[in-house]
Amino acid sequence: MTLIPELTILQPEDKEQIDLPRTSEDEFAVGKKRLYIESYGCQMNFADSEVVAAVMRNAGYATTSSATDADVIFLNTCAIRENAEQKVRHRLNHLRGLKRLKPELMVGILGCMAERLKTKLLEEEKVVDIVAGPDAYRDIPKLVEEAGSGQKAVNVFLSREETYADISPIRLNSNGVTAFVSIMRGCDNMCSFCVVPFTRGRERSRDPHSIVREAQDLFDQGYREVTLLGQNVDSYKWQEGEKREDGEKGENALMDSPAVTFADLLERVAQIHPDLRVRFSTSHPKDITDDVLHTMARYDNICNYIHLPAQSGNSRVLKLMNRTYDRPWYIGKIDRIREILGEDCGISTDMISGFCTETEDEHQETLSLMDYVRYDYAYMFAYSERPGTLAAKKYRDDISEDDKKRRLNEIIDRQRGHSAERNQRHIGQVHRVLIEGPSKRSDDFLSGRNDQNKVVVFPRGTHQKGEYVNVLVTECTSATLRGEVVNE
Repeated sequence: MTLIPELTILQPEDKEQIDLPRTSEDEFAVGKKRLYIESYGCQMNFADSEVVAAVMRNAGYATTSSATDADVIFLNTCAIRENAEQKVRHRLNHLRGLKRLKPELMVGILGCMAERLKTKLLEEEKVVDIVAGPDAYRDIPKLVEEAGSGQKAVNVFLSREETYADISPIRLNSNGVTAFVSIMRGCDNMCSFCVVPFTRGRERSRDPHSIVREAQDLFDQGYREVTLLGQNVDSYKWQEGEKREDGEKGENALMDSPAVTFADLLERVAQIHPDLRVRFSTSHPKDITDDVLHTMARYDNICNYIHLPAQSGNSRVLKLMNRTYDRPWYIGKIDRIREILGEDCGISTDMISGFCTETEDEHQETLSLMDYVRYDYAYMFAYSERPGTLAAKKYRDDISEDDKKRRLNEIIDRQRGHSAERNQRHIGQVHRVLIEGPSKRSDDFLSGRNDQNKVVVFPRGTHQKGEYVNVLVTECTSATLRGEVVNE
């Protein structure tokens, strides 16, 4: 899910246009074709767009922040909900007009929607020339070449090995302070409501040496925060001795070498420098371990925040969702987080209203779980049946849209209260904040995030983007903390 802490109510498919930076190479490039990318959905899609930009740069394409200037337009798509796909289709309708004015323009659909619909996209959307799944990005220059010769180009092959570990992403729409680092791809969990295992394939972890090297390079370039990304980061596992992306390997030591776990990787990245702040997402409740929690507790630069999606507060519904835990187990994990990391550890969640056969009493259990945990913020959705998922095959989507929306609104209202309550705890406290840039509302104020992933706004003064400052919180809303810089 896309984690944007300024908002409490988020839709994962909400589109955010990626404005590609006009570097000196791009702005003054002569004779080069230009690439424009829009990315929809989760953080993994944004990170993937940075890989695509790097692949296309190596193929001689400059980048542009204007669709009208582009020779190639890619929409990197999400398929988690029907509404996500409809937004892409609406965008394609707009691009038809652009293509009529510029017939040589090529349009490509990338990512999860491409993987789910495959060649059907070419049949239904005549404006589309290229379809590429999440594991086909190395092949995109060849697909563009094929499309340029008048053919429809498709590659939706899912790999069990591809991690793009050797590709240095082009940081798109970058503030120069924070960056995503993908550590694994795919998902093996098979939650019954989720299309991700079918659109992103099986889990495979990336060589830890390449991850640490990428994070080190980012720090050397002036970045001060990395977010380690995966569909389920806690299931990260790498057997030392496996072939590395740099070609080195230690086959004889393979059986004797311990596996690198997510806790190990987290520690390695944290050790790069105390001023490199480390976040991660997403954690599946069944996989996050005490080792991870204790590693977080040992390092001040690992943020005191965990995204731990519950999806429902009722054990029967959780079983139907194939989440592999029940309500008491999840509560026990929350208690363990609070025990090891303290009451101020930020915790967020995902909640689905109106899953198949959910009763009113079971909905009330979701609300009561929220009351128990008191999440800092949440990503909340009405259930949307996705073709091909286990739920679509096994269960009837029998909750009316009116009931789904009503229950969702009750979840949203409950979370607003909890977010405000959790933010109130910070008033009178001093928080270390990494400045990410100007406030959205005024250039006279700066904003950044604290340890718990909350946006903090304060007067600009003489401070600059990329600095750490101590901010005394003096007031708050349900979404934002406000304060002033202090010397403490």
